[in-house]
Amino acid sequence: MVGGPFYNVPLGRGDGRISKSSYVEGNLPRPTMPMSKLIDLFASRGFTVQEMVALSGAHTIGFSHCKEFSFGIRNDTEYNPRFAQALQNACSGYPKDPTLSVFNDIMTPNKFDNLYYQNLPKGLGLLQTDHALYNDVRTRPFVELYGKDQSKFFQDFARAMEKLSVYGIKTGRRGEIRHRCDEFN
Repeated sequence: MVGGPFYNVPLGRGDGRISKSSYVEGNLPRPTMPMSKLIDLFASRGFTVQEMVALSGAHTIGFSHCKEFSFGIRNDTEYNPRFAQALQNACSGYPKDPTLSVFNDIMTPNKFDNLYYQNLPKGLGLLQTDHALYNDVRTRPFVELYGKDQSKFFQDFARAMEKLSVYGIKTGRRGEIRHRCDEFN
């Protein structure tokens, strides 16, 4: 619907029967994580650095709440100055309105493309982790590759999403195939 690649999503995934917010911390990437920690987090789940960078391309669509990034705008020299000022203006009221948010990709926010990667060298990344992708020697070559070659990005993103979709599947009695994805059977 937004122009991205096609990838298979296997049906019949067994999901767990317990859902607790306390299980999230340390198990999902955070927008402020240092690159070494992000790489370690993905590696501990069998993902390569290149797969992590490809999956980060999901930031080409969607939005982030101001509380996830606005604290670092004033002190972070990695932001394009005009972009930083626009973000400060857009998020100035977030302490009173925590729903305030900004598109992850300001150039083509509703189109799945490789412009996200092209924006990073220009200081137009929204999150600290976006800036880190370009600034880290381990990830920059993949950012540059995907910025130049949208087909390669789409191919690698699709492959990494398929791999992610089968990560941690529950089998046997450890999980259930839900009748509705938003509630336990």
